[in-house]
This record gives sequence, structure tokens and C-alpha cells, in this order.
Amino acid sequence: MRQYFIAMPKDLEEAAMIDGCSRMRTFFEIMLPMAKPALASLTIFTFLTTWNDFFNPLIFINNRNLMTLPLALSLFTDEAGTAWNLLMSASVMVTLPLLLVFFFAQKQFIQGIAMTGLKE
Repeated sequence: MRQYFIAMPKDLEEAAMIDGCSRMRTFFEIMLPMAKPALASLTIFTFLTTWNDFFNPLIFINNRNLMTLPLALSLFTDEAGTAWNLLMSASVMVTLPLLLVFFFAQKQFIQGIAMTGLKE
């Protein structure tokens, strides 16, 4: 986000100041709407990181009823072996929400990636 806001032209902010906008109004009405693709990309990456997190829930959660899905996938392996058919079907079920989030936010995600490569 820092790089995205640094890459924004200062002329837009200066023009808003000349038109009488305060710093807060300039940010919320001009800069923030322009940053929607970057915010969408950040949201997707944050969601993916949080969804796939394994070690933090492993450390903090003691109750089996509160386990996150990646942590619950580890329960398919025990001393007797791994139930591969159940593990694979559960993995598909855990992956589906990630795919849905990506497909619904794909346009914003692609715009965010494309805007990071532009140079002034």
C-alpha cells in the first residue's frame, strides 16, 4: 500500500488542495477510490494468509471444536496411517472458499497487479 500511494501523482493532491479540500477529504474522496485495486489485492492476500495459517492456531487453540480448517486437515493422519481419500476430499472442500473469493475479486486483483508495474 505504501508503494501504491507513493506512486500516485502529487498533482492530484495539490489540485484538490487548490480546490479547497482538506487533507482528510482529499484522502477519502480522491486517493482512496483510486486505491481500490490495491486494496482488493491486499484483502485477497490477507485473506489467503489468514485462511492458510497453521502454526498460530496450533499454538493457541486447545479445543478440538475451535480448530481452523487447515488444522483440522491434520487430524486425517494418525498412528495407523493416512486416510488419503478423506484427506483429499476435505482438501477440496477447504480450497473451495479460496477459489470463490478469488473469482469474485479477480477483476480488482488483476487491476491491482497491473497498477503496481506502471512507472511515471
